[in-house]
Amino acid sequence: MPLFPIFLDLNNAPVLLVGGGTVALRKAEKLLPYGPKITVVAPEITPELAALPGLNICRRAFAESDLQGPPALVIAATDDTSLNHSISALCRAQRIPVNVVDDLAACGFVFPALVQRGRLSVGISTGGASPTAAVWLKERIEALLPPHLAAALDRLEALRPTLKAQIPDEPARAARFRAAFERELAVPPEPDTQTPAGHVALVGAGCGKADLITVRGLRLLRQCTALVYDDLIDDSLLDELPADARTIYMGKRSGHHAAPQAEINAKLIELARAGHRVVRLKGGDPFVFGRGGEEALALRQAGIDFEVVPGISSAIAIPGEAGIPVTHRAMSREVHIITAHTKAEETPDYRRYAALEGTLVFLMGLQRLEKIAADLQAGGMAGDTPAAVISGGNAAHRAAVRAPLSGIAAAARQAGVEAPAVIVVGPTAALDLYADFQ
Repeated sequence: MPLFPIFLDLNNAPVLLVGGGTVALRKAEKLLPYGPKITVVAPEITPELAALPGLNICRRAFAESDLQGPPALVIAATDDTSLNHSISALCRAQRIPVNVVDDLAACGFVFPALVQRGRLSVGISTGGASPTAAVWLKERIEALLPPHLAAALDRLEALRPTLKAQIPDEPARAARFRAAFERELAVPPEPDTQTPAGHVALVGAGCGKADLITVRGLRLLRQCTALVYDDLIDDSLLDELPADARTIYMGKRSGHHAAPQAEINAKLIELARAGHRVVRLKGGDPFVFGRGGEEALALRQAGIDFEVVPGISSAIAIPGEAGIPVTHRAMSREVHIITAHTKAEETPDYRRYAALEGTLVFLMGLQRLEKIAADLQAGGMAGDTPAAVISGGNAAHRAAVRAPLSGIAAAARQAGVEAPAVIVVGPTAALDLYADFQ
């Protein structure tokens, strides 16, 4: 059953937000542009949430008396499921609209994906079926909107009283409004010669859940005006964006290239020259086979100010998630990170890596796993050398397969491992440090 869209006037309206963590922070940031008076109730409140302007902070537990008034909206954003359900039941009994985070069944309303341009607000909901689809629609709508729409709406609002006074006939007045609207959209504003230079942050999102991003990366995400992002990003990171931020998907991984690298570089330069604070959000680390170096060079050559925020690379995170340390005392004192996918070498020879000591980590190599294993053995590596193939993080199909090097390709094939996957070869690949705790 679809959800009915409704637009509320929240200016100076009381809103109760129960919870003091990062989820509560995201909800507050989405609401604040619409002018509500938000009361936050929680025993512990993050400094970032407490620092938001205009909030009434109450550092205590929720009480039923908090619903007196009553609030126009209530958001239950605690990590206590039973408390969230209790708040939902109390609100429903009093017919107070309530949102319970990550619990559609307990919600009286949901937060839509938002597109905002001045007085324009577009809300998108899939009824909980697919947040990814809502984000996709948001991006398409944003791409359709002219950049001067907000200013055009302001001018049309100012024109409205005059036309109402001059043209009493409603159909004729509607026709004039339509003509004025089309004229506004057809004539873009004069170029702003004072547009400040923008800035680009190449941010590594880490490899896996949203909370693996760095504090600096998260801060930049919450302050950006434009986001260019990749595949394998936790979708909940998109909730951290300001309501009016542009989002541009330019995913890029083996076999699924949404945009050539040159087009990505050009888009970053275009957005920065338009004065945007851009975040280029990349899975893992920007400089570990993430082509962040190419983007940095392009920005530098274009005279664009940029910074790099490192992230946790899949070369370390995915093996670690499976209980495999890439270095371990008395087993592996060095680690080598190798890309198995390169246009410079259509049929790469992996034999040269057989003489390396320590741990070999191959990225983007699942399709060439059989050749990697055969070449390493042909180069002198023993067939009984431990090996592992792991698909984790935000991959759709998670798997962790361990086998001797001579049988790893067959074992991965039998297990149905799908890309993206990380290949680990060396003594530590036999370890599973979580085994005794599962």
